[in-house]
Amino acid sequence: MHVNTFDRYVAGSSHLHQLDPRVKVVLTLLFIISNVLLIDGSWLAFLAAWLILLAINRSANFSFGYLFKRSLIALPFALAAITVIFVQPGDPLASWQWGSRTITISDAGVIRFASIVIRSWLSVQAAILLTATTQFPDMMHALRHLKVPAILISIISFMYRYLFVLVDEALRLLRAREARSARLVLDGKHGGTVLWRAKVTGSMVGQLFIRSFERSDKVYNAMLARGYRGQLLTMNPHVMRQPDWFFLALGVGVIVALQVIGRLL
Repeated sequence: MHVNTFDRYVAGSSHLHQLDPRVKVVLTLLFIISNVLLIDGSWLAFLAAWLILLAINRSANFSFGYLFKRSLIALPFALAAITVIFVQPGDPLASWQWGSRTITISDAGVIRFASIVIRSWLSVQAAILLTATTQFPDMMHALRHLKVPAILISIISFMYRYLFVLVDEALRLLRAREARSARLVLDGKHGGTVLWRAKVTGSMVGQLFIRSFERSDKVYNAMLARGYRGQLLTMNPHVMRQPDWFFLALGVGVIVALQVIGRLL
């Protein structure tokens, strides 16, 4: 594999990198669930959660831009909830006529939509910190130690592995097309018509999945020949130490405090 498109791990020696992966997985899941359980409009709790993420991000020696830019991927998906602005009951903020229908924006709808966007944004940031400080095999071992069903762990592992196979085959096809499509440009124009490009793209997509399927079968046979028994191997001993228990208790306490802030303030 020559592609690291989906590998977001950033090597480091911070305390966050050295924490047991079970602690990081559990706290990330609890943080995301806590965001979901926060009441709409809990702005102070949302702000506190974001400040906590920034502090963790800094403790891992990441720049502010690292976390911020990568978390923007959540915004287009969160915009799918924009319809709640119009359907949520509440005091009208604005309305206009569209044919025979009246479209109204309510205050409760705006609050819910903003809360959904913030929840999604914070949850994605937590997931980014997890993947940036924990290697993928360690995460799979953490799930195994947490008694997640083995079949589910295997499915996740193979999906992750074969994404790299898919991207690698796509790059091979693109290089092959470029090597076979060279032409001398005299009029400043190059490439075929839109119809030609569509046919070539369709053919490449079909070849991509066929070749990826063949490669995946070879990869699996190679893994079996090298002793694969349903789980990824790692050099990490995965032994809970005193700092791991301390940070687990501290993280749970912080998450509980966020819930208290969201419900009382």
